[in-house]
Amino acid sequence: METKLSGRVALVTGAGKRLGRVVAMRLASEGADVAVHFGKSEEEASEVVREIERLGRRAAAMQAELTSVEQIRGLVQRVSHEFGRIDVVVNCAANFLPSSVVSTTEEIWDASLDTNVKGPFFLAQAAAPWLRRSNGVIVNFSDGGGISGWPRYIAHSVSKTGMIMLTKTLAKALAPDVRVNAIAPGTITMPGDPAEWEREFVKLSPLKKTGTPEDVAEAVSYLVSAKFMTGHVLVLDGGRTL
Repeated sequence: METKLSGRVALVTGAGKRLGRVVAMRLASEGADVAVHFGKSEEEASEVVREIERLGRRAAAMQAELTSVEQIRGLVQRVSHEFGRIDVVVNCAANFLPSSVVSTTEEIWDASLDTNVKGPFFLAQAAAPWLRRSNGVIVNFSDGGGISGWPRYIAHSVSKTGMIMLTKTLAKALAPDVRVNAIAPGTITMPGDPAEWEREFVKLSPLKKTGTPEDVAEAVSYLVSAKFMTGHVLVLDGGRTL
């Protein structure tokens, strides 16, 4: 049965677990073949591949260190060789390192910006020729810290603000061939998260509830198919940033 992403190929970074896994499964359920990127979660990524194949779609797990430009370029080469095209790139992989004014070190600063901004830019750069061929789309991940700033996560917040500006500049640079948008999730909880997170998030959300990974995947799906939207940051936080 033909679905909206039939014949398309998606590369999802950090797709072995948590939000990346759910996003990869959602795109596969809509007909996409999926390159499942992982950093260290090889076993989890292999399981995602098996789940996608059970849906009748093609999938392959591919490892790369996203702070290395050489490995990023190698990842794109492997995806294009394996699948013959790239239509969707979802920059989901990220770290989340605590860092206050006092505790931020050079190592934390560099790790935050290298993983959360440098990697997505060079992946977009490497994938751009393939995305231009298919009028493809990039979906970046920022978060609430990139909008309002979290004092206990200074380097992380700066990196996620960088993702917002990266989205806007890439949207201009790659138009009209490629659309580039971002999602900024917040107050999202997943199975296994501490119970106190949900209690705290409920207090912060005007909707008085937390979001789910499926809510995030729904938003990504929308941005992939929103043909008249580019350079936009879709905030998905139950109103927290209000």
